[in-house]
Amino acid sequence: MMKHPGFLGFPDKLPGGAEPRIVLFGAPYGSYYLGTDSSGYAQAATEIRAASAEDADLVDNWDFDLDGPLFAGHAACCVDIGDLPTRIQDNARNRALIEAKTREILAAAATPVMIGGDDSVPIPFFAGFSECGPIWILQIDAHIDWRDEIHGERFGYSSPMRRASEMAHVAGIVQVGIRSVGSARSSELEAAKRYGSRIVTAREVHARGIEAAIRHIPEGARIVITLDCDGLDPSVMPGVVARTPGGLSYMLVIDLIEAASRRGRIAGFDLVELHTPSDIGGISALTAARILVNVIGRIVRQV
Repeated sequence: MMKHPGFLGFPDKLPGGAEPRIVLFGAPYGSYYLGTDSSGYAQAATEIRAASAEDADLVDNWDFDLDGPLFAGHAACCVDIGDLPTRIQDNARNRALIEAKTREILAAAATPVMIGGDDSVPIPFFAGFSECGPIWILQIDAHIDWRDEIHGERFGYSSPMRRASEMAHVAGIVQVGIRSVGSARSSELEAAKRYGSRIVTAREVHARGIEAAIRHIPEGARIVITLDCDGLDPSVMPGVVARTPGGLSYMLVIDLIEAASRRGRIAGFDLVELHTPSDIGGISALTAARILVNVIGRIVRQV
């Protein structure tokens, strides 16, 4: 692991040998496509940590998003263990590192929170839950990510939901914020529907609220949330490659996260596709940092 200033100043270990409830880590690289450059995502975790720095001394203050302090009056229970030593173009090794670390965190009865990286890194993250299923996946994204392969690569950033659908421990998938055009063709949409994916467009959420999405998840489910930054509207998340008008607001996203924690139990969370060269004034990193704060706060509040 690389040395780093932890998210919100969190240490890599809790004092006195206490076991953390939440373990945050970065995964800069996943499975790249031949001829593409994924290096623009590699600094996302670093930028998000930096964006959280000025709030590091405020974790005991009242957070109006959470209706209380981050740790709800209890001792801090989150650690940030830094970035995994992933390497560009080392696809199989990167996947193995991510899956192994996810399994290790879950085996210690903690909740893994991962910062990517492009949208290929959720595939091994999901795979790491195979001994902790069944899980439901709540995807927040502009795209359905159901391609079987691109340029012969089956584990790239256009395929995470297709690969997740093939995992025996994944009980169901809800895809929220879908809009505009991407790599999906009619055949990918048909494949997603055959599987039984619940696709909830951004227009549906804007018209009917988050209930349009959360109603598809069974009560009491273990939920892994995967958030592609382009699921949010570019007015609050400009640091993406595929800026697409009509996305979810920050408030809708944190309401979805809260609703998931009440509907069932957040078992894991990942945030991907923050393209730091495309950010404007650090807005995207700040928004991502606030989303992570809400994730941590909601996990802490789960009974």
